[in-house]
This record gives sequence, C-alpha cells and structure tokens, in this order.
Amino acid sequence: MTWVGLPVAVAVALLVVPAGVRGLRDAGLVRENYRGVRLAFPLGAVLATAALVALAPLAFLDDRADLDLLDLELRRWIPYLLGMAFLGFLDDSLGRGDAEDAPRGWRGHLGALREGRLSTGGIKAIGALALAAYVVSGRGLESWAYIADVALLILATNAFNLLDLRPGRAEKALAILGAGLCLGAWTLAPLELLGIFVGPILVGAWFTLRERAMLGDTGSNLLGAIAGIWLLTTLGGDGRLIALAALAALTVYGELRSISKTIESVPPLRWLDSLGRA
Repeated sequence: MTWVGLPVAVAVALLVVPAGVRGLRDAGLVRENYRGVRLAFPLGAVLATAALVALAPLAFLDDRADLDLLDLELRRWIPYLLGMAFLGFLDDSLGRGDAEDAPRGWRGHLGALREGRLSTGGIKAIGALALAAYVVSGRGLESWAYIADVALLILATNAFNLLDLRPGRAEKALAILGAGLCLGAWTLAPLELLGIFVGPILVGAWFTLRERAMLGDTGSNLLGAIAGIWLLTTLGGDGRLIALAALAALTVYGELRSISKTIESVPPLRWLDSLGRA
C-alpha cells in the first residue's frame, strides 16, 4: 500500500499550501520574479512542510498498525531531501539574491572561496556533497560507482536550480522525468518511494504557474533532490552513467549559455515551457 502516500500528500497539500502562500504574503515574504511581479517566497518551504504534515500520520500508522504505507527506502533518502531543502532555505534567507556582485554558478562560488569568502551558495554546494556522500554510502558499490552516484545526485539537484528561472519550468521537468522513468521501467516505484513529496509539488505548481508564488532555492533543491533519487533508484548502472553524462553536459552548458534563451529559440520547447502559465 505504499502508493497511499501520494494521494494523502495531495489531500494534505490542498489544505496546507494555500494557507502557506497566504502566510508568506502576510509576513511580507515576497520577491520579484523575472517580470517584476512580487510573489510569495519561498514556496519550497511550504512544500517541504506539507510533506512532513503528510508523513506524520503515515509514519505512525505504518509502524503501529503495520500497514506498509511507506517505502522502507524512504529512510535512506529523506535526510538528503530535507537537508537540501534546508540548504536552499539558508540561501533564500541569507543569500544576497540579485546583488550585481553576488557569486553565481559553480565558477562564481569557487572564485569567492579563493578570495576567502564563503557564500551561501558555496555552503549549499559543500552541504550537498556531504549529504550525497552520506545517503549514497552503504549500498555495496565499487569506489568508482559510489563516486559516480554521488556526482549524479549532486548534478541532478543543481540542474533544477538551473531550470527554475520561469514559472512552472522545474515542475514540468520533474513531471516529464517521473513519467519517463515510470513508463520506461514500467513501475510506479518512484511515486511510491517519494509520493509524500510529489503530492505537495503537484499542488504547488498551480501557484507557480499562476504567478502567485516562487519556489526559491528551497523548492528547486527539493525538486532536484527528488529527480536525483529517482535516477539512482530506477536506473541500472549503465543508465545512471548516461544520466550523469547528460547532467554534466547540462551543467557546463548552463555555466556558459542561457538555458532560458535556448528554450525560447526552440518552438516545441517554448510551447511546453509556456504551457499553463498565466
């Protein structure tokens, strides 16, 4: 019955997410998006909270009533999911945001570190490495495979930071990835494993697409963590290496070129990117 987590999380999110968006606005927690519209921010904190609210009864019933409501592997991955959301929240709260001289990308954060400055983005990168190394350990992998899986998890998380520059883009990418993995492997295991986190994201997508809230690094980190875990737990060894190569290429491209401009220049991608947007 591990599939129960997704509908329960959706039901909880329908109550928690709208209230959370209102709470962010009432507290003055807003930020301008690329069009200058002031949105509730960071929505990712609300999504992580909704997932925890859904987890509470499921965890209790899973243990006390022996109902098999949660995938046992969730225990391995939840530190990475919540840890990356926290690191994103740290960046959202203490980072310098849109300051012109704020470090950006891997090169920017490494440059700041060489100058003796540790940016919140740098802290996030170090924390991601530590968390990924921890959750991937103990799986009986060869040294090279362990390093490759750690890199895959980190690059997947970073990729959703690169994608989250327009409303709903990161959520669409996660939906496409999830659908592809489920259909390709002919399994619902990805949704059964992380359904309690996917549910709030599905509800939250309505608010991002309608330009009522912004994910922030808190949300994009959470989505990227889900994507990375899905890749690690669904693909075989060769598939993970192919995914790693693709993510490495996307990371390098994102450092050198504008992903948004590339999407705008390709009609099918532009249509998909704007689908459902206000």
